[in-house]
Amino acid sequence: MEISKIMDLQSDRINSQLRSGEIRVAVVGIGRIGLPTAILFAQSGLPTFGVDINKKLVEKINNQFFPLEDEPGMKQIFDDVMMHKKLIATIDIHHALSQVNVVILSLPTPMTKDNIPDYSSLQSVAQQLHDFLLPYSLVIVESTVEPGFVENVLIPIIEGEDKKLEAGKTFGIGVCPETANPGEILKDFKTLPRLVGGINQKSSELISLIYSHVFSVDLIPMPNCKTANAVKLTTNVFRDVNIAFVNELAILYEKLGIDIFTVLDAAKRKYNFQVHYPGSGVGGPCLPVNSYQIINSARSNSLPIPKLVSISREINEQMPIHTLELLKNALDSIDKKIEKSTIGILGISYKPNIKDIQLAPAERIVSELKSLECNVKIFDPYFISTNAFSIKTEQKVEDAILNSDAILVLTAHQDFFSINPEIFNKLMKKPVVIDTRGVFDITELNKLKIVFRGIGRPN
Repeated sequence: MEISKIMDLQSDRINSQLRSGEIRVAVVGIGRIGLPTAILFAQSGLPTFGVDINKKLVEKINNQFFPLEDEPGMKQIFDDVMMHKKLIATIDIHHALSQVNVVILSLPTPMTKDNIPDYSSLQSVAQQLHDFLLPYSLVIVESTVEPGFVENVLIPIIEGEDKKLEAGKTFGIGVCPETANPGEILKDFKTLPRLVGGINQKSSELISLIYSHVFSVDLIPMPNCKTANAVKLTTNVFRDVNIAFVNELAILYEKLGIDIFTVLDAAKRKYNFQVHYPGSGVGGPCLPVNSYQIINSARSNSLPIPKLVSISREINEQMPIHTLELLKNALDSIDKKIEKSTIGILGISYKPNIKDIQLAPAERIVSELKSLECNVKIFDPYFISTNAFSIKTEQKVEDAILNSDAILVLTAHQDFFSINPEIFNKLMKKPVVIDTRGVFDITELNKLKIVFRGIGRPN
């Protein structure tokens, strides 16, 4: 089978090959975003490889087991493409690269323990692209990276010292940063515009043609890769900064006896106010990492560190400690010490209605409670009877509440809004509830004489 040299083809020939399925794709990294991306490329009629180093994940996918059941609508499409053998998962990147002319990088960009972005996965794959990429292929970076990373780090690795490949000539490269929200990926893939930036005009044109074939959304042309990456970071850092702003006000309003949720409900009615909500911290693979990518971008270029971004990170990273202070205060009010107490936690995912604990505030809270020799019980509808943070999670919400000295609500899962607060009086001796996400109604808890504390809520 002959693989076409996609960089040499004109637009009409590209469109013809897209329709006929002659363009072949490898999505490297088939996690939370990469797998749905591979599924939709396969659904569009393009033979697709999903490449990952996780052998168990690859085996599950090839055995038609869909690992993202918290993504509505995706399983049906997955089942269809797998049944028709349009998608093949593999750990053999060498083989995959020998079969395709489009490579999409959807690899994680986590942080080190020193809050420095870790691009080692991308760099490792870039070396393999240097070794095995077919000439005149196209590389598309969906991973979120700081401005200049593609131009200054990734391309030199792919080209290599021997200049075996040359960006813009013997291979194309550009970016199309993903913007999907976990738990709503299919909806976002179908509605949210995508940014397109290439190393040259040809790369940008090819990316736009390919993504127009797969996604029926607007494609926003960017002048280059680094500008597209800057836009992606700006949108997420905006959220991190505004959450920090609300968290800081919430702590103040607690002391002033003002309910932050009442304030926000009124404020959001103003035409130019975009509402954000307080909580026990900001988690996930995006917001915390993206802020540190901005900080690192300044640091690595010997430029002043953005003060507002840095301070916002400090505020959001202290919210788990503030949550524990609320817990201690509530227990003190009933003459109960936090040390060696039994704490039931409701929700450990970093955001509602998904199964994901990456950088979740719950991890630090659980660690601090363990250091105080507390007995920690966890219930999360997405982590039932499994291990999380070295704790065996509970099967039912009642199991986490029963005989606990206090309940910590850390995630606003939809399931929790249907909990009748009378259950706390039935299953706890002296009910104490710390609600960090505004799940429970204060008035109702007060009527039941439940000791309550909440972030940004009057006692």
